[in-house]
Amino acid sequence: MTLIVGVRYLAVSGAFAFATRTVRPGLYSQLRPQIGREIGWSLASAAIYGVPAGIVAWGWQARGWTRIYTDPVAYPLWWMPVSVLLYLAAHDTWFYWTHRWMHRPRVFRAIHAVHHASRPPTAWAAMSFSPLEALTGAVVIPALVFLIPIHAATLGLVLAIMTVMGVTNHMGWEMFPRAIVGGPVGRWIITASHHQRHHDRYRCNYGLYFRVWDRLCGTDHGLGRFDDATDRSSVRCASVSEA
Repeated sequence: MTLIVGVRYLAVSGAFAFATRTVRPGLYSQLRPQIGREIGWSLASAAIYGVPAGIVAWGWQARGWTRIYTDPVAYPLWWMPVSVLLYLAAHDTWFYWTHRWMHRPRVFRAIHAVHHASRPPTAWAAMSFSPLEALTGAVVIPALVFLIPIHAATLGLVLAIMTVMGVTNHMGWEMFPRAIVGGPVGRWIITASHHQRHHDRYRCNYGLYFRVWDRLCGTDHGLGRFDDATDRSSVRCASVSEA
C-alpha cells in the first residue's frame, strides 16, 4: 500500500507539474531545491499513509471488518453519490479543524511548518508533511470505511478526488476558468486561488474541498493572487507570531 500511495503521488503530482511546465513555463525554474524537499517529505508521508491503508485492505479482504462492498445492488444506487458526499464532507470537517489547530504557534512549529516551508507551494507539495501531520491525514478515510458503507469503486473515486484536489490546490496557478472560480460553484468549492490565500496569509482558508466551514467560522478570506508579492513577504513572520 505504501508503494501504491507513493506511485499515485508521483504520477499525479508529476502530471500536473508537467502541465505547469507547459502552461506556465518557468514557474518552477527557481524552485528545484524546494521541489526536491517536497518529494522527499511526500514519499515519507506515503510510507505513513500506507500503514492504515494496508490494515484496511487486509481487514476488508481477510476479515470482512470494513463496510466496503462490491455488489452494486447491495445498497440503493442513489447511495453511491451520497456516500461520496458524506466521505468528502467528513474528511473536510476533520481537515478543517485539525488544520486550524495546527496553525497555533507551538503546534505549527512542531507539526505544520514543513508544509509551509514550500514558498510558494508547487504541484509536488500536496503531501509534503512532517510525520505527525501525515499521521493526522492518514487515518481519516481508513476510519470512515469502518463506519459508512461505500462501494469499492466509489471509494476509489473519493481517493482520486482527494489526490487531485490536494495537488491542484498547490500548483501555483489556477486551472479552472474564471467563470467557475468566481461564480456560484467557486463560492463553495476550494480551488488553487482559494488555497493560495491560505499559503500567503496563514490564518484563513483552512478547508480542503469546501468553503463551508471557513464561511461558518469567519475564516474565509476570499481568493488569493498568485503574483501578490506583498502577501508573500509576510509569510516568514506569520508562523511564529500568529495563532
